Amino acid sequence: MKYFGLILTFLLAVATCKAYEEITCEENVPFTCGQIDRLNSSNFEKDFIFGVASSAYQACCTGRGLNVWDGFSHRYPNKAGPDHGNGDTTCDSYAYWENDIEVIDELSATGYRFSIAWSRIIPRGKRSRGVNQEGINYYHRLIDGLIEKGITPFVTLFHWDLPQVLQDDYEGFLDPQIIDDFRDYVDLCFKEFGDKVKNWITINQLYSVPTRGYGSGSDAPGRCSPMVDPTCYAGNSSTEPYIVAHNQLLAHATVVDLYRENYTHQGGKIGPVMITRWFLPYNDTDPDCIAATERSKEFFLGWFMGPLTNGTYPQSMIDTVGERLPSFNSNESKLVKGSYDFLGLNYYITQYAQPSPNHVDWDNHTAMMDSGATLTYRNASNHTIGPLFTEDKDDETKNTYYYPKGIYYVMDYFKTKYYDPLIYVTENGISTPGDETREEAMLDSKRIDYICSHLCFLSKVIKEKVVNVKGYFAWSLGDNYEFGKGFTVRFGLSYVDWNNVAHRDPKESGKWYQKFITAAITNPAKQVFLRSSLTSEKKEKFADA
Repeated sequence: MKYFGLILTFLLAVATCKAYEEITCEENVPFTCGQIDRLNSSNFEKDFIFGVASSAYQACCTGRGLNVWDGFSHRYPNKAGPDHGNGDTTCDSYAYWENDIEVIDELSATGYRFSIAWSRIIPRGKRSRGVNQEGINYYHRLIDGLIEKGITPFVTLFHWDLPQVLQDDYEGFLDPQIIDDFRDYVDLCFKEFGDKVKNWITINQLYSVPTRGYGSGSDAPGRCSPMVDPTCYAGNSSTEPYIVAHNQLLAHATVVDLYRENYTHQGGKIGPVMITRWFLPYNDTDPDCIAATERSKEFFLGWFMGPLTNGTYPQSMIDTVGERLPSFNSNESKLVKGSYDFLGLNYYITQYAQPSPNHVDWDNHTAMMDSGATLTYRNASNHTIGPLFTEDKDDETKNTYYYPKGIYYVMDYFKTKYYDPLIYVTENGISTPGDETREEAMLDSKRIDYICSHLCFLSKVIKEKVVNVKGYFAWSLGDNYEFGKGFTVRFGLSYVDWNNVAHRDPKESGKWYQKFITAAITNPAKQVFLRSSLTSEKKEKFADA
């Protein structure tokens, strides 16, 4: 009988492996990846983290000092969202953090990415001006509560909510003074929480604040050239994004160096988060479109990954931007190069690239024009890149579309170009309209399609290209304020009623995610067999190398 049992187990493993091999990752609707028996957490390694994410300004409206998004959203309410919504009233995770933990646990998620609000623990920006002990206590309670439930905290130190006082003092990241203030704030975080937090994220989406906050003026603090947007209070869209990005990189590298010098005994890891996209040629037979595609990668990804891996900006940027691009001295280059233990990669969309003139002498020039590319969701054949991502009911030409396979290409690109880093997918998700009824919002099959199609290609690239991805965080845990959109969209896997924000009710996507995560527990034979198969494949590839 014991041999019969062994044979049965082996046949079960073979059968489930065969089922896995037959899975096809679709690039467009209709998707079949939502079928849990075909794709689930057992398609990943056993210790892979499946989590959810949020950020302080978007989810925690109380218990802190003013930050730049408070100032921006009140100064420019139309930029904060079409509904003039802002972070004053959101899902209030500060008051209801225990409810957050309950729903994370209900989803069976094993990781939670959240951010510390700088102004919650240092309300007046500078550590020398005093700290808020109650804010520190709040984060201790949250972190302890997560760990008690077996949920791994991933803590973002800066998710765009700079204390307003530092913007008033010296224009924030436009001035190198920010480096010392950021270091002092982060040092306090390491001292207070480092014994419990083992995964630190320095800055969220290095690309975003320079381009949106200082280039287009669409985000806080709202600086740009007058001819880009006359409502911006000051700025130069052609030069300031490069200065801000440069200071961000130095601030990031400074606190990584601080951690490595003073806190390695805590046993943690630290790295930045990159917002990524993939780019495809508008016309894949046109050399100019192919060249524009490569420039887009360099100006979007290489702008930050060049310094992080090689200590200098890409040569194409140096040649194009010239004196507007700051340079690192030898000490700064050494500081920035290799200043990460892992990379957090946020991925949402892919776009087609075609050449575009770059008129640096125009008064409305922005740093984002320097790539010499126009980005679209339709190619030369008028083919949309994938399923609908966001819909503009008044103007169909403003609709956006997503491309699940883009996550495959992004992961492979980072592995091959940037020396095979340890990667966590720190954001991936899709919005649904905020004006849906509760019943409509709860039945979010569109979100299941989006998440499962990306998880399918993520599993595929890990297996086929042996990319070192160790976790995935869906955006977001619950509905909250969305930058630039207010409450006109919902990103959550759980539903928040804006008239009673204490409750978080899992939507169909949340229930699906829970089943996806726990399926491996109900089918352990598949987990063990696939893990050993993947390990074998890794060994073969390393042997070939």
